[in-house]
Amino acid sequence: MSGMDIRLEQCAFDYEDMRMLFDCAIPAGSLTAVMGPSGAGKSTLLNLIAGFETPRPGRVLIGGRDMAHTPPAARPVSMIFQENNLFAHLDVMTNAGLGLNPAGRLSGKERQRVREALARTGLEGLERRKPGELSGGQRQRVAIARALLRDKPVMLLDEPFAALGPALRAEMLELVSAIHRERGFTIVMVTHMPKDARAIAQQTIFIHEGRILARARTRELFAMKETLPPLAAYLGGE
Repeated sequence: MSGMDIRLEQCAFDYEDMRMLFDCAIPAGSLTAVMGPSGAGKSTLLNLIAGFETPRPGRVLIGGRDMAHTPPAARPVSMIFQENNLFAHLDVMTNAGLGLNPAGRLSGKERQRVREALARTGLEGLERRKPGELSGGQRQRVAIARALLRDKPVMLLDEPFAALGPALRAEMLELVSAIHRERGFTIVMVTHMPKDARAIAQQTIFIHEGRILARARTRELFAMKETLPPLAAYLGGE
């Protein structure tokens, strides 16, 4: 499944006392990081793409089709959150299998596909464990396996590794990068860690006070802190 391009055109959204307005283009098959201060609008940007929020007004084009009013389940998008990705009462096999069958009833062939996805994400042998028996990194691997099984051309990640330590975080970033190379998905990843963007993102978007102040190749964007004071303030000594 190849990725699709994403375009946000004059997407306005009101959150409390902030008027957000997003205009940007994300190329098909790219891996993009989204950075910015807390409350700047990073998660809102992802929610507009995923369909959990609706712009008023504005257009959200995915693969050239305006989906601003298309429900989330009908969009060619998978989304992975920081928490609450899994159902606590379901085992790993069933949680991941929801990517194939939301009702949780899997055929023999589907179960084999789930096993392959779990093996790809480093979870072989853990099929019968419940989320409470897994580490934080393992739970996020289950969520990624589910997204692989959904096989949608756009994958969104909203700070999915924020609670992980440095070593686990590096492992998960490498997994995301490997999946990007293998599947060609368009991946958009919100992170509050500049190191994440430097590690794997081809391009980076910087959001400040509900606006996209910069979008460029990652190395070029970090160099902009010399001329963009909000970015310099955000990065500090980075």
